[in-house]
Amino acid sequence: VQNVSAASTGLTDISFTLPKAEGHKAIDALERAGFLTLRYDDRIGKISLVGAGMKTNPGVTASFFEALSDAGVNIDLISTSEIRISVVTRVEETEAAARAVHSAFALDTDSAEAVVYGGTGR
Repeated sequence: VQNVSAASTGLTDISFTLPKAEGHKAIDALERAGFLTLRYDDRIGKISLVGAGMKTNPGVTASFFEALSDAGVNIDLISTSEIRISVVTRVEETEAAARAVHSAFALDTDSAEAVVYGGTGR
């Protein structure tokens, strides 16, 4: 995620996630590349909602964020595309976030029935 550049310095913050085991290697590489300030946080979790139907079903994003809000989950970062919404939270909130999103989209039912939407994705 690229943030807005600071007007006073012209510098831009960039945030990204990667596997926890790769964190220290990434910090070392970025230091060698000359980045000015680095922060590493291994206490984050990422929740993503993915599906081609997001492009054609209004309200998916609203339902996603409403579920997280109702569960009291604080969002640190947001990244979106046409078919994916990802949020970064504190690791302690990840399970509550996943449960809330599963409930919001009826993925936590005991029913063996599934609804499949077909189409061209255009």
